[in-house]
Amino acid sequence: MLLALALCAGLLLAGPGQAAGPYDDARQYPTPATGHERFLAVERALVRGFDDVCGDTFCEGQYYNLWAMRLRCSVHSGSGVLASCIWTFAGSDTRVRGDGRFDVDQGAFACVFPIAAGTRLEDVLRAWEAAPAREAIHVAVPGMPGSVYDALTNCL
Repeated sequence: MLLALALCAGLLLAGPGQAAGPYDDARQYPTPATGHERFLAVERALVRGFDDVCGDTFCEGQYYNLWAMRLRCSVHSGSGVLASCIWTFAGSDTRVRGDGRFDVDQGAFACVFPIAAGTRLEDVLRAWEAAPAREAIHVAVPGMPGSVYDALTNCL
């Protein structure tokens, strides 16, 4: 019983949507204020790059209206080393049926970036920040075998 209470207390201290443990959302690293603004800026740059290439690549298939949802990365709070990054996307294909109703095909994708062990968040952010905003998607990412674009081609 005491163990159960301790576990519940630990989960409550972590707050809603936060894990109790050594990893944080990259948006919260190194502090919530600086981490959020910096990560949001690189996410916006990657979204602009995705929007530029979508029509000629990823959006030519079944889901012509793919929408970049959210880029999230987990980072070790003590060392700044990335554990994982995932970028989610959604799209749909809607057709009007003869009876006036609709057929809707919804697609969702969760693209995990292949990040090598020991890759620091700081190095990845610097690489994305150094590129012109619409080109960040094409930048070779430290700790990855290529760019975000390359990772998406294997996912979408």
